[in-house]
Amino acid sequence: MTTGQPVKTEVKIPSDTVVGQALQDQILRQLEELQFAEHDLFGVRLALEEALVNAIKHGNRLDPTKNVRVQWLIDHERVVIEIEDEGEGFDPGDVPDPTADENLERPCGRGIHLMRAFMTSIEYYDRGNRVVLIKAKTAPPEESAEETGSSES
Repeated sequence: MTTGQPVKTEVKIPSDTVVGQALQDQILRQLEELQFAEHDLFGVRLALEEALVNAIKHGNRLDPTKNVRVQWLIDHERVVIEIEDEGEGFDPGDVPDPTADENLERPCGRGIHLMRAFMTSIEYYDRGNRVVLIKAKTAPPEESAEETGSSES
């Protein structure tokens, strides 16, 4: 992982949220090794969990005979995660905006909204059963004069 070369991995997991959680932890450990910022890790964790749960519960309907394919590429600049379920798919354009007044009490659409908010890019492909999440690595914050012990007088 520390060779500087991009790492591309592809796995198929069963429609099981416990297995999805373990995979999520594996991907996040790789991002930590490449020193992604805490807020980047938070955003990827949230978006990845939403996408995996959507694929397992909504796409594959927890069907133990169906799998979720997850492919990811990580380098020092970004992470690209592709998640594809074996479900019928959906049209993301049909999902109501959860921030609209009439939808504030409805639970649908919040996960997609959060994924869009925390990732650099999120796109659905095929029949809506494949999503690609991209998160560009945020540059580390510059140290302030106070933190470095220098001062301007």
